[in-house]
Amino acid sequence: MLKRINGNKDRVRIPGVRIADASFPAPFRSGLEYSSPARGTWNIVHTGMLIPEAHEIFVCAAGCLRGVILTAAEMGLTDRFSTVAVREHNLLDGDMEDLVIEGVADIIGKLPKRPPAVLVYTSCVHHFTGVDLDMIYARLRERFPDIDFTDCYMNPIMRKSGLTPDQLMRSRLYTLLHERKQSRDAVAIIGNDLPTQQDSDIMKMFRAAGLKVHEITSCRNYDEYQEMAESSVYVSYNPDAAAGGDMLEERLGGKHHYMKFSFDSDEIDEELAKLADTLVSVTCGAEDGEDAAKAADREAAVRRAVTDISEQGRSDIRKELDETLALIGDTPVTIDYTFCPRPLGLARLLLENGFNVTRVYLDGIPGADRADYEILREKYPDLMLHPTVHAAMRFAATENAEAAAETGAGSGDSCRVLAIGQKAAYFENTDNFVNVVEGGGMLGYEAVTHTMKLMRDAYINKKNMRELVQIKGLGCGICAR
Repeated sequence: MLKRINGNKDRVRIPGVRIADASFPAPFRSGLEYSSPARGTWNIVHTGMLIPEAHEIFVCAAGCLRGVILTAAEMGLTDRFSTVAVREHNLLDGDMEDLVIEGVADIIGKLPKRPPAVLVYTSCVHHFTGVDLDMIYARLRERFPDIDFTDCYMNPIMRKSGLTPDQLMRSRLYTLLHERKQSRDAVAIIGNDLPTQQDSDIMKMFRAAGLKVHEITSCRNYDEYQEMAESSVYVSYNPDAAAGGDMLEERLGGKHHYMKFSFDSDEIDEELAKLADTLVSVTCGAEDGEDAAKAADREAAVRRAVTDISEQGRSDIRKELDETLALIGDTPVTIDYTFCPRPLGLARLLLENGFNVTRVYLDGIPGADRADYEILREKYPDLMLHPTVHAAMRFAATENAEAAAETGAGSGDSCRVLAIGQKAAYFENTDNFVNVVEGGGMLGYEAVTHTMKLMRDAYINKKNMRELVQIKGLGCGICAR
């Protein structure tokens, strides 16, 4: 236990900056980093397990394997997970390619059942030593022609430049799809760890158009996973999935449509209209009389759905905002970036509707939040931004708790602060929080209305924050198949 010896009993200053003084897109300097105990966001092990029946093989140093092994064990999926340890002599002997090929082959030979697909995760050591990965995968495919192999990466040196490991992992979810005839009646939602809510705007549009919807989160086996390749449109709305959608479009020939996640009604309408245009152009083509009638009906249904969703959505948002504000009042609200892709967009929505948003926890400002950032700087300059990985944030939970105790805030059963997201809950040391990661499958008007319902529930019903936030991969039970 470290003990302060300088006699200064003043509180450690938690790093933060007024949004009026924050630079875009990096409000904080990069340096020594801290990782909070809030573990609900998914990692590359969780995401890879979304491919049903696939087997993951991690090839890296033993020390690095510890975390991914624990993740697989926590998921109860060690039967779909194996490792190959890289040792010092492998670097000195120059046999890294042989280690990967023979290690993977040995694991496959010992599995009780042949997997239809294998995800091989190489690490930074393979890049440092110039390992020929193309040759490795070519040899594996020659030796095991009945197995689909794809390259995955556990590489921390990729975090700050180019595609991040998370972006690459989301793209690798679809590299195993085999080319097949595409259907105008099928679309795929790609790049999400969590299933899209059935009441979301795009699901309503797809149902109105009579389209078959594929999503990896609902695939029960490898054959169903392969059916995703029949889709003529690939829709992504997680920013980290956009690059993978472009790769899929180039490889299979369907149309990738990236739909921005938003809390702004005008922007939501704009995104719905753009999606409608894509659906009409791709799924409403006609070459004969029968198809022409079907195409006309589908186009009319899609256009009508956009209007209906907008009218109902705007009405629902007003009702939900008013009901939530009436309950919460001026209770401080804090938000963190793990809740959704647009934390400043949510902060703007709440502030403009009378909520007392005091802090947003983020390490960088998403590009999609640029307009929200500019508006917040002008209209709400005192909104505080706090990092989550700054080393001094390890004191935040304690300091916030002590400050609250001195003021008596939140005594008894009352809500001292309502946190939206696990990291915000941890740093604020509050049990009144919305326990959702990565948008929770919400999108469009439904994202706003559902968030309001979650806020009301969090205000009324306390949770065991310390117990819940340490669970890795919130909602990853969908992988257990």
